[in-house]
Amino acid sequence: MTQTIEPSTTATTTASGLRSLYLIRVIFSLIWVALVFTTSVTLVSTDRPTAIAAVLLIVYPLWDVVATLLERRMAGTGSTNHVSTINVALGLVTTIGMIIAVFSTIGTALLVFGIWALLSGAIQLVVAIRRRRTIGAQWPMIISGGLSVLAGLNFAAMSASATSGLSTVAEYSAFGAFWFLVSVIVLSIRSRRAKR
Repeated sequence: MTQTIEPSTTATTTASGLRSLYLIRVIFSLIWVALVFTTSVTLVSTDRPTAIAAVLLIVYPLWDVVATLLERRMAGTGSTNHVSTINVALGLVTTIGMIIAVFSTIGTALLVFGIWALLSGAIQLVVAIRRRRTIGAQWPMIISGGLSVLAGLNFAAMSASATSGLSTVAEYSAFGAFWFLVSVIVLSIRSRRAKR
């Protein structure tokens, strides 16, 4: 016997799962930012990353891969979601790129981070625009994706500057956490209104 799930039930379940995942992403980002500011904020683009900075830089895109896989599983799209497949592949390539970059300089890591922020921001825009039809309340993710594209361009440009450092990446991550938190709040409000 096949179970039929009403679209509204699926959307509610997905919205609830997204809220939880977004909250986890907020917590991860805030912990990551705190670790960068307490261990690596003085590093500039001409410096070689310390062991702690290297781990932090590698873990960040890798966590995004894990979060994307969790989100895809939660949405029940499996391997049919080509956009999330591209995002996972991009995150894995970025992780490999970051492993190589941390043996060079912070500037090289900033360049890798910038390219990733630009491309993943564009993917986030596509996903949020598609998702607003079924789940709604995606304007924070649309704004966040657009800002990520701009930040990526900025990081790529800053990677050549001798004074650029990891503080800018930490600020980017903190700003991303803010938009995920806004999304949690907006999805919660929408869910309460739908139950009335």
